[in-house]
Amino acid sequence: MDTILITGSSSGFGLETARYFLDRDWTVIAAMRTPRADVLPKSERLRVVALDVTDAPSIARAVEEAGPIDALVNNAGAGLMGALEGVSINATRQIFELNTFGTMAMTQAVLPGLREQRSGVIVNVSSAVTLKPLPMLSAYTASKMAVEAFSENLALEVESFGVRVRLVIPGRAPGTSFSAAARARSQTSIPEAYADWAKQVFSGASQQPADITTASDVAEAVWQAVTDRSSPFRIPAGADAVSLYAKTA
Repeated sequence: MDTILITGSSSGFGLETARYFLDRDWTVIAAMRTPRADVLPKSERLRVVALDVTDAPSIARAVEEAGPIDALVNNAGAGLMGALEGVSINATRQIFELNTFGTMAMTQAVLPGLREQRSGVIVNVSSAVTLKPLPMLSAYTASKMAVEAFSENLALEVESFGVRVRLVIPGRAPGTSFSAAARARSQTSIPEAYADWAKQVFSGASQQPADITTASDVAEAVWQAVTDRSSPFRIPAGADAVSLYAKTA
């Protein structure tokens, strides 16, 4: 029976991905900063573990508790909106610690096991912000561009051990708690000189066009990345991400 470890499983993309794999008879290790078993259906194939991807002892405990796995989904992350002039370096460091270094630390932690069994998949969840420059997202975009760059190099390092690396690139998902939290962080990172323009940017961002990304879109893309050995390295998730990706291909 195949086993997958998914970080950031308490809500949004991670939660839906955990449900998706449970429905398809996988054993799911749902990793959350604050464990909540009630958000997922009861199952003998489900284990909920505590995990803070910015804390080395937490990572070690979670990986040990998970045991051998066949796939890792690095989904845990946070957004940050704001003009760079108003975003503190400390806030930027925190975003990189979670989005970039957390992903790298989890990957390092599971790689020995995958390498020794000479099989496995690492799926890193990026963002469609890497496909098109957007205002008020410079720090966040940089953290995700770093994930994509290191994933490309990692794929070459581990290929000979039978380990695959894939990127899932979700589009805009305004209905998730991730987006709400990112908007909340923006309130303290808009200098007065940018205020009027920021209102226009955020006003446009608050609208919900038909071609947005859903959590189900991301879960399906992760499924493809994990189960289809012929899947491309980059897999856009959601109609808007698919459209943007087609323009860059």
